[in-house]
Amino acid sequence: MLAAVNPERLAHFNGLRAMPVNHACTIAEAGERLKLYRQHIDEGFALLSDEDLARVVPTIFVKGGEPVLTLLLGNLEHLINHKHQLFTYLKVMGVAVGTRDLYCFRAGS
Repeated sequence: MLAAVNPERLAHFNGLRAMPVNHACTIAEAGERLKLYRQHIDEGFALLSDEDLARVVPTIFVKGGEPVLTLLLGNLEHLINHKHQLFTYLKVMGVAVGTRDLYCFRAGS
């Protein structure tokens, strides 16, 4: 979605699509992949302006497009659902996870 807002400057994001997903990998590989995703997300957000949030970009679900802010909020909800799903599965499997694993507490708050 971030590449759709700035397609020229973020054309290299398309390289992420060529990478394998949903496969067994080492912890190190998973960590490196997460680091790479974080770098791309940070880069994409750094280019977003307030005006971009109201821009309409086409999606595979809505050909006429949707506002960038709507897409960002939808992506956030999707991420939150998967985070909770993983937390629940780990608890059921007997892994000792707690509130600090589910939420990111900020220092000083």
